[in-house]
Amino acid sequence: MDLTDYTDGFRPELVVIPCGARKLDRRAPAADMYIGSYHRACRRAAEALRPDRLVILSAFHGLLDLSDEIDPYDIPHGHPDAVTAPKLREQAERLGVSALDPVVILGGARHVSLAKALWPHGHTPLTGTRGMGEQVARLTAMARAAATQPPATAETRGPRSAAAVRRLDD
Repeated sequence: MDLTDYTDGFRPELVVIPCGARKLDRRAPAADMYIGSYHRACRRAAEALRPDRLVILSAFHGLLDLSDEIDPYDIPHGHPDAVTAPKLREQAERLGVSALDPVVILGGARHVSLAKALWPHGHTPLTGTRGMGEQVARLTAMARAAATQPPATAETRGPRSAAAVRRLDD
């Protein structure tokens, strides 16, 4: 299977991945804070897509760049203190990601629903899976497919954004 089978043949400008319930017990960059296997699977698949920009959708903080320093928290989606779509719109404007297209949104239904409030055109390659096991299998397939893809070129990617992306160690 080809990696672009999951993205209709394009390279995304933005990939949005979910936070995770398992976190470090100390302040850390968002890239390091989330330690659960589901978040890590989403992160590997996101990086395999080679986006111009990758952000984490935190239930508490909203949109996070990988370098954003945060404290651990225990606020799930649906909690009164959880992030809302209007706050996300404000953050997306401030971060300069609101008009990016194409966008890929990875994660479960709550994360996808919230992200789709900002990017209704966003591609959701996990749609149609039946539970976390199928989602992790699809995420793994996406990451593995990247190993068979040639490196992106200027012709296939377009200009690269200045945002640095810290790669997830295996």
